[in-house]
Amino acid sequence: MENLCNFGEISFSAIEDKLSSSNDTFWHTKKVTEMKNVQFSLAEDQGNYNGIGSLCSNFCFFQDDPSQEEELLFPTNQQKFHHQQKSYQDHEPLDNLQFDMVQFDEQFETKKLPLCDTKKDKQYFQNTPLAAPVEILKNYGKGFKRLLPDEGKILHPVNDFGLVTDNDNERKLSTADIMKIAGTKFIQSSSSSESASGLILNHPFGFSFSGLSDEEKDDISLAESLLACAEKVGYQQFERARKLLSQIESLSSKTGNPVKRVVYYFAEALRQRIDRETGRVSINNMQKKESLFDPEVETKDLTPTLVAFIEDLPFCKVSMFPCVQALIENVTDAKKIHVIDLAIRKGLQWTILMQALQSRSECPLELLKITAISSGNTDTSKLVVEDTGKRLKDFAQSLNIPFSFDTVIVSDLLHLREDHFKIDSDETVAVYSQFALRCKIQQSDQLETVMRVIRTINPRVMVVAEIEANHNSKSFVNRFIEALFYFSAFFDCLEDCMKGDEKNRMIIESMYFSHGIRNNVAEEGAERKSRNVKIDVWRAFFTRFGMVETELSMMSLYQAELVAKRFPCGSSCTFDMNGHCLIVGWKGTPIISVSVWKFI
Repeated sequence: MENLCNFGEISFSAIEDKLSSSNDTFWHTKKVTEMKNVQFSLAEDQGNYNGIGSLCSNFCFFQDDPSQEEELLFPTNQQKFHHQQKSYQDHEPLDNLQFDMVQFDEQFETKKLPLCDTKKDKQYFQNTPLAAPVEILKNYGKGFKRLLPDEGKILHPVNDFGLVTDNDNERKLSTADIMKIAGTKFIQSSSSSESASGLILNHPFGFSFSGLSDEEKDDISLAESLLACAEKVGYQQFERARKLLSQIESLSSKTGNPVKRVVYYFAEALRQRIDRETGRVSINNMQKKESLFDPEVETKDLTPTLVAFIEDLPFCKVSMFPCVQALIENVTDAKKIHVIDLAIRKGLQWTILMQALQSRSECPLELLKITAISSGNTDTSKLVVEDTGKRLKDFAQSLNIPFSFDTVIVSDLLHLREDHFKIDSDETVAVYSQFALRCKIQQSDQLETVMRVIRTINPRVMVVAEIEANHNSKSFVNRFIEALFYFSAFFDCLEDCMKGDEKNRMIIESMYFSHGIRNNVAEEGAERKSRNVKIDVWRAFFTRFGMVETELSMMSLYQAELVAKRFPCGSSCTFDMNGHCLIVGWKGTPIISVSVWKFI
């Protein structure tokens, strides 16, 4: 950790394998009566958009006493909200996913270093084959704590590890649990060194596997074979890997249970990597195939699949509401609020903010200004952003909120400058970044430019939500294991939240998740654009720009917990704290981080 003090040496590739987002610090339990002013309430159906229900219909900010939990979740008095419902229903729904050099004082001068050097981004081979994978599997096997409501309290930690080790417990193992057990068996069967054996003895899954169902035993064997195949691919033992892969492919299925589904797509990615490494498929052909579907482009538009992802899976809204709450708390005394959004997409977050500001009485709002930043194809970007702006203007008008929308569109973020932003001296500026920075890890010079411009603007607060995963390791095997646990959690979530044969689920798995898996497993160097990093890496990066992390309020944490309750599968949504950062997970596996930053 001492390396964090040496800002000049910080880079994503240097830090990622040394830092973990996990710690055992949880927020203290507090009385519900400490929560004030904000509640979620159910609004009636608000019309349709091409046959798709409104995304903002179920989650609204309203002023009330949040200690009345039943009233929050199941309000009986709908008349209170009827006038707002009528004003919303004519507007199309809004979604979000995901999702010039300036001078500094010497105190904040930063040395520009590449955060991701794709020219040097080649897999490396460890002298001790199992050392790093063992550590990763060991970390994932620590069990987890779930934060649940209790009488008179908001949240408290509960140890759920017993569900795996208790043979009398009839609860089904999660997909991640299957992977943990498979990892332990893989280590036990592969390791002969004394050091690795020591790790196994301390591993929480070092127990007898009796008591598991036949299906679970089959799934564990299948996952163990996948790990063995990945190790052989990592050591370029391609013929041995092919033989093992053929068996894996025959037992996995994209329509089976979540374990068989996730193994199917990882096996598919391993096959593509082998074909690429052995010359059976050229890199150019793989790049052409990848260009046919770009998730970053697809998520800028509203589709039935994306709507289903937002509506059925809890992560987007569970992370969005504490972000908006944190922003509100930092601009409570501002009459003119100017928010710079680094990736606005359809702007669902701003409909939430508007509803919260509508009832603010202490400091009446004179203006809410949103500035959206976009780059790339300027014509296409302009149309997408302007369409979002029109929808937000209509929504603000329906709430009688003074609203202004502006855009900053550049062909390349390297061209972004402070004077692109129309900022008045009496405005309070905030920056909102939801899944925006991860897209620029590979283009480290662009990311540097964006952060330098933001530093010069000096906003009151910057709210950040990012994917909490390490998909930027130079080691193929390490990256494979990290991706396996991350996507296993998502496939498990889809199993609980969607029907097995649902069309949108199949699209999410076969296109969006398959693309992410393939990008992590089958590709290297500049081709690998999916490079998520954990909060510790972002924390070190932000420090270079004179940023300090601030504590999320109990209200923000309560917002996340309350939104999770609104989903049928929300009880499997888990919460952890890493320093001041909220980690939203699925059955203990980290998925998203939410953090708040200020400039010093």
